[in-house]
Amino acid sequence: MATGVTYSSYLDLDRVLAAQHPASQAHDEFLFIIVHQASELWLKLCLHELEAARELVMADDLSPAFKMLARVAQAQRQLISSWDVLATMTPHDYSLIRPHLGSSSGFQSAQYRMMEFIMGGRDPGKVAMHEGTPDVAARLRAELARPSLYGEVLRLLRRRGFAIPAGVVEGELDRPHTAIPEVTMAWAEVYRDPQAHWDLYELAEKLVDLEYHFQRWRFGHLKTVERIIGFKTGTGGTAGVPYLEGVLRLGFFPELLAVRTEL
Repeated sequence: MATGVTYSSYLDLDRVLAAQHPASQAHDEFLFIIVHQASELWLKLCLHELEAARELVMADDLSPAFKMLARVAQAQRQLISSWDVLATMTPHDYSLIRPHLGSSSGFQSAQYRMMEFIMGGRDPGKVAMHEGTPDVAARLRAELARPSLYGEVLRLLRRRGFAIPAGVVEGELDRPHTAIPEVTMAWAEVYRDPQAHWDLYELAEKLVDLEYHFQRWRFGHLKTVERIIGFKTGTGGTAGVPYLEGVLRLGFFPELLAVRTEL
């Protein structure tokens, strides 16, 4: 049994609670910092679970993967609810903080980008903004060099005997996956007879949960930005709300939505 360990020392609270360094005298900057720091911690947990779940999919050991994917969905709920807290900031409150942010932006979150990449929303051009941190850029490029979580799911379907075209996964390592009719038909076979393919059916629904919550998080981001800064340009140089509206159209598992129409 560990001795000399306290609640504070185990959680390294001295460093965690001393990690807020407001750059202005604005009261609400404390809120702004903590919401974003907490979000990064939740993203770290999501990555931990998604990476482990992908390894289990590769090993065709789906039962423990379901728990991990369900945990990510619950963590995403926490990320979504954080917008409700941040939305208590008024336009005037934010106007006192914004001049101190420089070009910093949530758009630059390496963990958010990694989560997109792991789920299959891939764009090599997004690595460029992280080149100033070589180890981060290297990790993102390494992710683009391997199949995404959904890519490994499609490989699993192929190993299970479904007609997934050869080269589908390997040809899309560094770009978003686009809907393929044969993949939709494979999922239709699973959905039409869930009892015969129960673990794949459950896996599909877990993935749908992930995309559903991810898009809710994106929508919450859009509406919070719209509420606080209107249609101003984002601090990171993006178009702000119009950019976030475009991001909402980018999904991860297109066949899992297409199969609902097919059924």
